[in-house]
Amino acid sequence: MSDKNMAEMAAPKLTRKELIDLLAAEFPEAAHAVGAYEIEKVWHGGCLVRRPCNECALRPGGTISGPVMMAVADFTMYVAVLSAVGWVPLAVTTNLNINFLKKPGARDLLAEARLIKLGKRLAVGEVALRSDGDDELVAHVTSTYSIPPQ
Repeated sequence: MSDKNMAEMAAPKLTRKELIDLLAAEFPEAAHAVGAYEIEKVWHGGCLVRRPCNECALRPGGTISGPVMMAVADFTMYVAVLSAVGWVPLAVTTNLNINFLKKPGARDLLAEARLIKLGKRLAVGEVALRSDGDDELVAHVTSTYSIPPQ
């Protein structure tokens, strides 16, 4: 069994419902905490998030904008980190690199994150972004999060 399959089978430190409730309570001012993003699945060190398509996400030409793709990737990585370390709301992005690979359609955006390395102070992961119904990546993201001492 691959490491990825084993990670997906491990129980997350926080369930999907716990994450949704904690995010809504801790970040009530942030739209993603209560509705702009849908956390579909959570496993230890990874997750799947949906960003519903709407007019606010589109740029001229009918495609999802780059800033929207970066924001959903960052949020998805945050959820993946929390799934592995538990509730540490002060974990922060220290690096995010995105490669735009294909023009996404005007459809929901799916972001799947998985941690590559989890240490005491840093978590490194990747996020694959796809348009709903399409297997090809629209963007590939690598990201590092700083985890504060507890």
